[in-house]
Amino acid sequence: MFTNAQRQVERTGRSGTPRDQHLQDLVTQFQNATDEESKEKVVANLANFAYDPFNYGFMRQLNVLELFLDCITEPNERLVEFGVGGICNSCVGEQHNTLNYPANASVIVQCGGIPLVIQCLSSPVRNTVTYALGALYYLCNPSTKREILKPDAVRIIREYAAAGAVNTSFSNLANAFLEKHVDS
Repeated sequence: MFTNAQRQVERTGRSGTPRDQHLQDLVTQFQNATDEESKEKVVANLANFAYDPFNYGFMRQLNVLELFLDCITEPNERLVEFGVGGICNSCVGEQHNTLNYPANASVIVQCGGIPLVIQCLSSPVRNTVTYALGALYYLCNPSTKREILKPDAVRIIREYAAAGAVNTSFSNLANAFLEKHVDS
């Protein structure tokens, strides 16, 4: 459910932590984490906050989108999964919030995120592929099409589209992507 300032005040109460402070605390926890499991938990938590447009300004201010992109470059598949999940969530919610659009996508593109997300299409982790397909669906627009619709990326997406009997969710997402961005 999307939040607004009034709802956030009601949920936080007098002694609760304001959302921006909570997100800052999570970023600090990630930066101070010494083990992979703690980092995974924090990034998963941040990715859950990434779907709500109420959090977008805070997340950009705290460089959370860049943190997600950094996670995609890690050898730890769980960090990659949660990182690209956060990217996907921040792009999906942006489509429903015209006040911020396309600020998150701009940060992702400016920080070199498109090749990182495309690379996730080859992951052995199903959720990572699903998030990558979703993120690319929402990131693809007239200014990013050339970078996203490279032959290798389109080939992989077409393979997922043809794999309906093996994996319906990959196939459905890939077909939606192709319909909207390639075959239209």
